[in-house]
Amino acid sequence: MKQALKKAALVAACAAGMAASMQVEAANWLMLQGTEPSSAAGRAKVWGFLQPTYTSMKGTDVQAGPWKGSPAQFNRQPPHLSTNKGFDIRRARVGVRGQGFPLDPKVNYFFLAEFGSNGITWPNGGDGHAMIDHASVTLNHIPGARIRVGLFKVPISEEMLQAIHVFDYINFTNFGFQELLERFLDHDGAKVGPNFNGPNPANGPIGAVRDQGLQVFDTFKTGSWDTSYALMVGNGNGINRADNNDQLDKYFYLSTEKVYAGKGPRVQSLKLYAWSLTGKRDITLDATGLTGTFDRKRSGVGFTFRKGPYRAAAEIRRADGMIFNGTDGGAKVGSIAVGPPAAVVGQVAGLNMLPNEKADDYYVHFGYAINRNLELDVRYDTMNRATDNYANNNGADERKFTTTTLGAQWFFNLKNRFAINYEIRNAEAPNLPSTDNANKILDGMDNRLSLQITSIF
Repeated sequence: MKQALKKAALVAACAAGMAASMQVEAANWLMLQGTEPSSAAGRAKVWGFLQPTYTSMKGTDVQAGPWKGSPAQFNRQPPHLSTNKGFDIRRARVGVRGQGFPLDPKVNYFFLAEFGSNGITWPNGGDGHAMIDHASVTLNHIPGARIRVGLFKVPISEEMLQAIHVFDYINFTNFGFQELLERFLDHDGAKVGPNFNGPNPANGPIGAVRDQGLQVFDTFKTGSWDTSYALMVGNGNGINRADNNDQLDKYFYLSTEKVYAGKGPRVQSLKLYAWSLTGKRDITLDATGLTGTFDRKRSGVGFTFRKGPYRAAAEIRRADGMIFNGTDGGAKVGSIAVGPPAAVVGQVAGLNMLPNEKADDYYVHFGYAINRNLELDVRYDTMNRATDNYANNNGADERKFTTTTLGAQWFFNLKNRFAINYEIRNAEAPNLPSTDNANKILDGMDNRLSLQITSIF
């Protein structure tokens, strides 16, 4: 009897191992980024990608207020904000991954460094330098509960969780850029005084939806569907930084995916998912140095679809607390007391954070592959920011951002492609008259043309 039980357990373990290795083939970002197939992984696989990018905007200046005629930040090329058009190396990432422990193939690692020009390497307009982008170890010993420890992407919105080198667009949605790519500020940006007399820059690199922590995750075959989950705790303080308030962020992710054909990051499938994160942030609120602790919550539900020549995706997302209010050009206009707004190029004084506010958005994407080389894409995204302030000022702080992105991708081969995007961008203060300075400034937001080559090696 004992022998029979041992054999049954061995067969079950082998079957679970085979199923787990098969799941790596699906477009499951938890598995593709966090695990290595035991049958194929080498000790060290060097890999990476390059994304040279060209951006062009008209360069419309600030249209109203004390800084009328000054260059508007939202019409400048990030992260340097020195021009409204030009070339840049948006990303240049090099890494190594594999099973670095021959005695135990159930242990694998993932390391990646960023050398490009973006919010990770150019915090606050400083001198660009390389940064560690990923550094994690995954332990695959417990059936149904793989453990990943280190620095890596957090399990949230599909827009951010997916590998950037297969992202169908060049730029993120408004919500993704403003409320998921976290900026870390010392002050909320609304007060002045002995402890805050103007500048309010971010105190480090953009969060880039990375965190240091521990994640438990796995994927299971349930009929014709692959169901995945992830539970994570992390510092909640950005890339390569220790926790700063004794409060850990908590992440939850659940997805189920029906695979039609193919494998890897461009598998043909229908995927449904939901996610949430909750954390706490400390921020200084007034000139006396008073610091408050506030919730930072984000959540969303969505789907992706890819079958034959058709591609589609949609997602609804919510943000509660610690709302990045951007620049004065999209927030509060004309307050000379806080110094020149960050809507003006070269100034970092106007960065604002609304600790108790909310925001919401949705986006829809549709793509069609005309042939194996050419794909056409269109995405519509709209975000409402600062939606919870009606009791105080009748919604004067609310801002609405809407962008329609027209795109095309030319695939030279599976690892090299050229993309072109034209973004029709609009922003408004919906509860203020059109003659208000806020709407005059937002009327000056330019459309944006972007071209990019992605080369994976």
